[in-house]
Amino acid sequence: MLTTVQFLFIAFGAAFVSAFFTAFDCRSLFALFQQEGYAGGAFLKGFYRKKGIQHRRYALLALCAFLLCALADVCFSFLDPIYTGVIAAFAFLLIVLLFAYASPFSPKIPARATPRLVRLAVCFFVLLFGISFGLLTGLEYAALAIGNGIVYRLRFLPLTLLPLLFPEVVCLANLVMLVYEKPRGAHFVKTAKRKLEESGCVKVGITGSFGKTSVKNFARQLLEKKYRVIATPSSYNTPMGIARCVNEGGLDCDVFLAEMGARHTGDIRELCDMVRPSYGVVTGVCAQHLETFGSLEKIRAEKGVLAECADLCILGATAAGMAGKKCLAEGEDFAAEDVVLSAEGTSFTLRIGEERAAVHTPLLGRSAAEDIALAAALAHALGVPFKEIAAAAPTLEGVRHRLEKTESRGVYVLDDSYNSNPAGAKNAVEVLSLFGGRKFAVTPGLVELGDFLEEGNTELGASLAGVDRLILVGETLVLPVRQGYLSAGGEEGKISVVSDLGKVKKLLAEELAEGDAVLFLNDLPDKYL
Repeated sequence: MLTTVQFLFIAFGAAFVSAFFTAFDCRSLFALFQQEGYAGGAFLKGFYRKKGIQHRRYALLALCAFLLCALADVCFSFLDPIYTGVIAAFAFLLIVLLFAYASPFSPKIPARATPRLVRLAVCFFVLLFGISFGLLTGLEYAALAIGNGIVYRLRFLPLTLLPLLFPEVVCLANLVMLVYEKPRGAHFVKTAKRKLEESGCVKVGITGSFGKTSVKNFARQLLEKKYRVIATPSSYNTPMGIARCVNEGGLDCDVFLAEMGARHTGDIRELCDMVRPSYGVVTGVCAQHLETFGSLEKIRAEKGVLAECADLCILGATAAGMAGKKCLAEGEDFAAEDVVLSAEGTSFTLRIGEERAAVHTPLLGRSAAEDIALAAALAHALGVPFKEIAAAAPTLEGVRHRLEKTESRGVYVLDDSYNSNPAGAKNAVEVLSLFGGRKFAVTPGLVELGDFLEEGNTELGASLAGVDRLILVGETLVLPVRQGYLSAGGEEGKISVVSDLGKVKKLLAEELAEGDAVLFLNDLPDKYL
């Protein structure tokens, strides 16, 4: 028998090694947690979503580890229990390593090694080590107290079920780190708020259920004709995202464009209190984020906070009627009129007040014309002459992955993978119909629609009834899309359901021919897979 000191030394080493290798296999969990903005509740909800790949993956790992270690205990039962335990420990590490190599999960959005994520990972490792060490010692002494030989040989088997607790340990690590992260984050945002208050630049807030990033991008390009402009990068639309832009990039500009996202009531108010925008843009309202808001009325009310706070607010067509100090409404004060769509671009008449100009842009879809009109109305309100706006409009560059057209070997690819709302999906399907060859659509469905989830995806499927090939990705939302497609007259033989994008690429490589067009509509966050 080992002495207490010897056992504790071995348990310490075994717990350290076990925690190190299992933490290495949890990198994808950190990516998912980061995608959820370090919100434990949303992370767990996504992880345990019905048929989620990650949930099944760790359940399978726990089952395989349990069976392999139990087999090792039985097969080597003729040896001293100490040696049997060592063999079982090696079997556990072996299955963890094999699982990480043979069954990797590569997140679509890899984890960014930010200081906060590194701190979270270190805390996770420490907690995992502590739990492993506690289980090893507790199970050892519990088995000794029971005094049964079989129980003693199998004493460490419960440790193999630890992978089932990985998501909870990540959340626990986050709670521990909040003692440090919350005050640090509050100070970071407070510093940015002070810098915004002290800056003499014009602040602009841009929100809406769709088109925020595109309108921000177009507005930046138009305003740069007259001003020095800084816009929050990519989709940095949270307090921390805006604070990072301000604190790290500074405010050496005449105009600051802040994209404002919202998933809960109060989010826009918090951002407005931080930025204090003089101008605002509400692009529109649809069922996006209905899952967290609960109703379309609450979404509209939340977006309307920007109209209340800004001195002047530009309202898209579906945001018309919002109350504010002063509002310019699409269709009344400005518009994209006489829109003509084609596979080569979009033509329309840009109108602001009584001024009009014919515009042709290589950007695709009705939404491109509407987003340009919103950005033009903002630029005009900020003093950019209409003639300069009309001259610049045809040269505006779009945002990547938002109905972005590329051509390869005669095949047209429409990348709309960053679109996940019903309005954008309708626009993308309309654009696909403009192409002359066979039309392929690849989609996993739409998410975050709350009670509208099934209806919204059924409508999406119905809108795709005219395509020549429909490829549905995943298991989560494809059933209502498929039902909608078939009920609208789509053919069963034209549908394929695959588990991941790797299989999509294989199918497309076999079937696509010159002149065909393929639309990638929405690319689900990892939590929905």
